[in-house]
Amino acid sequence: MKKLIVFSIVMLTIIGFGFAQKYAYVDSEYILSKVPSYQGAQSNLDAVSDKWQKELDVKYAEVEKKYKEYQAESTLLSSEMKTKREDEIITLEKAADDLKEKYFGKDGDLYKKRQELVKPIQDEVYNAIKTIATEGNYLIIFDKAAGPSMIYADPKSDLSDDVVKKLGY
Repeated sequence: MKKLIVFSIVMLTIIGFGFAQKYAYVDSEYILSKVPSYQGAQSNLDAVSDKWQKELDVKYAEVEKKYKEYQAESTLLSSEMKTKREDEIITLEKAADDLKEKYFGKDGDLYKKRQELVKPIQDEVYNAIKTIATEGNYLIIFDKAAGPSMIYADPKSDLSDDVVKKLGY
C-alpha cells in the first residue's frame, strides 16, 4: 500500500512537471519591422535588385530586338547568314541568362548581399529570443510568421514586444 501511494505521488509530480512547461510565440515579421537597421538593409537590397533587374531587362530587350530583326530579314538571308544570326541571338540570350543566374540565382549576388546585410540582424533577433526563452523558462517558442502552423494563439503568449524591447527599439 505504501508503495502504491509513493508511486502515485511520484507519477503526479512527473505529470505536473509535464503540464508546467511554458510555450510562447513571436512574430518575426513584426519584430523585424521594428528594427531600423533591417528596414535600411531591405531598402538597400531592393535598390540593388531593381538596378540588376533593369540591366537584365536591357539585355533581354536586345535579344528580342535582334530576334525580330532576324525574323523580318530571314527570307532575304542566305543559310550561312541565317546560321550566323541565330548563333548571335543564342549567344546574347545565353549571356543574359548567365547574368540573371549570377545576380538572382540560388547562390547569386543578391543572396550573398542578403546574407551580408540581413543575416547579422536575424542573428541578433535570434539571440534576443534565446535569452528571453532562457530567462523565462520557455520550452518552445514558435514563430507565427514562419507559416500557418498555428491555428490559434493566445495573445498573452506573444513575446514579440519583449524581443523588440530586448533589442532596444
